[in-house]
Amino acid sequence: MLFRRTWLLAALIVAMLLARPGRMLAEEAPDSPDASRRQEIETIIREYLLAHPEVIADAIQELERREQEAQRKRATETVRAHLTELTQDPESPVGGNPGGSVTIVEFFDYQCGHCKREAIEIQKLLQSDTDIRLVYKELPILGPTSVFAARAVLAGRKQGKYETLHAALMATTERLTEQLVLQVAAEAGLDIPQLEQDMEDPSVAAALDRNFQLQRSLHIQGTPALVVGTEFVVGAIVLNALRELVGRTRQK
Repeated sequence: MLFRRTWLLAALIVAMLLARPGRMLAEEAPDSPDASRRQEIETIIREYLLAHPEVIADAIQELERREQEAQRKRATETVRAHLTELTQDPESPVGGNPGGSVTIVEFFDYQCGHCKREAIEIQKLLQSDTDIRLVYKELPILGPTSVFAARAVLAGRKQGKYETLHAALMATTERLTEQLVLQVAAEAGLDIPQLEQDMEDPSVAAALDRNFQLQRSLHIQGTPALVVGTEFVVGAIVLNALRELVGRTRQK
């Protein structure tokens, strides 16, 4: 949406520059006072923009800034409206410090390369800051294998192996298959027949359904996506940016 509006503004400005003075007033009588006055104004604007083209870049940048700020406010309002589902779902695994003063909610897919890199940054953050509560939200949007992996890791909670299997799959560089997911689970010490049985538990599917509902509510288009306090961030961010978000949340 922001990209489209920015280029609409740019196209409008270019059209104004290319048009002959007065061409935009075709429906008005050319000899009417209003038409003459508007032709003069258009000529002044056109000449000014040609003399100062940097104004166009400034206008586009300002439009982008306003759109980004509006999007940020809308996202914050949406996060606040769904804060309980985001942070307090009993079926969403919790890592870090369960009693931490700052909560980070992480949406991810086990086949997402950006998610794997983000997982490394988050683990660095948790190691350096022991006052953070991390809520895991599986969001398997990259196909059936992603869904299978998400179900397997959620089912691993019953064996007390959620974070172990989560970390193992995030560290896997091979393209995932169902067979590979089970192989990684076995190497992580899970009982595979028990895991396969637990994957069919209705609570696993229900947890994923709730995550997809949050995806729709927050308009998440891809992974990773993070909620830090009440701030919503789409895409992978580095450790320093994570620390800044946590710091802003603590100040609030």
